Amino acid sequence: MLARYKILVALFVGLALVVAGCSSSGLDGIQVNPSSQALAVGQTAPLTVTATYGAKGHQSTSTLTSGITWTSSAPAVATVSSLGVVTALSAGTATITATATAFNGPTSSTSTITVTGAGSSTVSGSVVTLAVVPGAQSVASPSQTTQFLAIGTTSSGATVNLTNQVAWSSSSTQIATIGGTTGFATAVGQGTATISALFTNATSGTVVTGTATFTVLGGTTEQFTAISITPGAQSLSASGQTGQFIALGTSGTTGLQSDVTSSPQISWKSAVPSIATVSASGLVTGVSVGSTTITAELTNPDNSVVSNTATVTVSQTSAPEPLLSLQIIPSSITVGNLQDTGQFLAIGTFSTAPFVRDVTNSPNVNWLTSSPSVFPVNTNSGGSSSASAGLVTAYGAGSATIIAEVTNPTDGTIQTATATFNCPTPTNPPQPGQCYQGSQAFALLSTLTVYNEGLNTTDWQVTAASATGTANVLHCGPGWSLGGGAGGSVCVATYPLGTSIVLKASGSNFGGWSYNCVPSDALGNVLSPATISAAGPNYCVVTFSQATSTKPANTNVTVGAIFN
Repeated sequence: MLARYKILVALFVGLALVVAGCSSSGLDGIQVNPSSQALAVGQTAPLTVTATYGAKGHQSTSTLTSGITWTSSAPAVATVSSLGVVTALSAGTATITATATAFNGPTSSTSTITVTGAGSSTVSGSVVTLAVVPGAQSVASPSQTTQFLAIGTTSSGATVNLTNQVAWSSSSTQIATIGGTTGFATAVGQGTATISALFTNATSGTVVTGTATFTVLGGTTEQFTAISITPGAQSLSASGQTGQFIALGTSGTTGLQSDVTSSPQISWKSAVPSIATVSASGLVTGVSVGSTTITAELTNPDNSVVSNTATVTVSQTSAPEPLLSLQIIPSSITVGNLQDTGQFLAIGTFSTAPFVRDVTNSPNVNWLTSSPSVFPVNTNSGGSSSASAGLVTAYGAGSATIIAEVTNPTDGTIQTATATFNCPTPTNPPQPGQCYQGSQAFALLSTLTVYNEGLNTTDWQVTAASATGTANVLHCGPGWSLGGGAGGSVCVATYPLGTSIVLKASGSNFGGWSYNCVPSDALGNVLSPATISAAGPNYCVVTFSQATSTKPANTNVTVGAIFN
């Protein structure tokens, strides 16, 4: 009997332990956000911890605020408080670790903190260029954060950290927000936003800007808030003539337009199918004489619906000339700097296949502008299929009407379409995205910013010559021993447009260059396939150029050298 009693007690205790275990927090793991960021000496930044709970398939997440132990791998570089607030003390790299007790034992996560040289509260000389570091950053999901730095170059060639002295802005607060004076960005929704920094020189009043991109990989995309149908009306023959409608969806606050003509989210309907039918791809066919309304309905992921209509008139007349209508896409372009360009496309709808054609560079299309001296537009007088017709350049502030004219070669009749081109007039003081003097998209000088993306803080070194060949004008990293000591952790130099600069990397555990510097030999000849030596030296070449009709500008470049 006693033995049986002992067995029952043991079973009861074991069950109690299981129940106690099941009633614990159920913490499975943690993630420190952001996983990496850059700070200047003296700056502080908060880290957050996202906790994951529950069994696989039934997991949930929330922000963890207690029960966390914080440590720094290099307290001389950066310290961390019990609340996860990091303070940058000296140049270098530190790994910040958060540890918590999970259901199956201790769990931890880390964030890499890169500390650059001390920021300056005063600027000696006029700031002529501004670079945002890093030039591109991405996070996995909304609520994650990252830190951007603004590095200015003065007229004397000196560099200064202006992170807390510039005006920060985001091109889309639906995707990312950023502290107006801190450069601390927070992800909101899926997509890519342009982060801008604007600095105004106190004495001259001139303004310099720098930009970077912030990509949020996960989360919810913007909803479509409007839909337009192009063209708004078509006339067809009852002989079975066809015409093509195009549907353009407008997204959220960004105003970006997307072709959703054949999207699975859209449905096309004809009010009177016996007069004209419409397919799932917007192709309408004349059936009998009369008029009908074509409706396009676009359903968002949240089941909200936006719609618009167009009209089809069907007659017994013979089919008209092949070109039924002409439309310029997009209907409006706004640029944010002088000498920025915008590309318009002329889209023709035809009665014969292919029903929709890009006629932008057709020799029958003539491009015009209402303001040729301020907003000139390229046209294709030579009939080349690779011409840059429809390309508008901003040489001042204001707006213009852009016109595409198509001449019918058989009878000389003309069809036209219009769009608008805008370059916002600056306020006082000017803001990012306004066309003030000095906001030119490309200048006489371009800015090169170099930094280390890896964890090596002891012997890495990156050097580059000046545009005239003076050796080691740019010297970055603790491996630089000439001239009285180590180079900076973030280095900036200026070069003229059209210059090709070769960077040389030396130091242990070299792992490669960022995408915008192409591996090369010491003379700048591109290596294909790229070869990398962990011991070095390793070279790459970057060419500074303005935008063309076939490729984007490469004016202000940030290069990351990876020393692990």
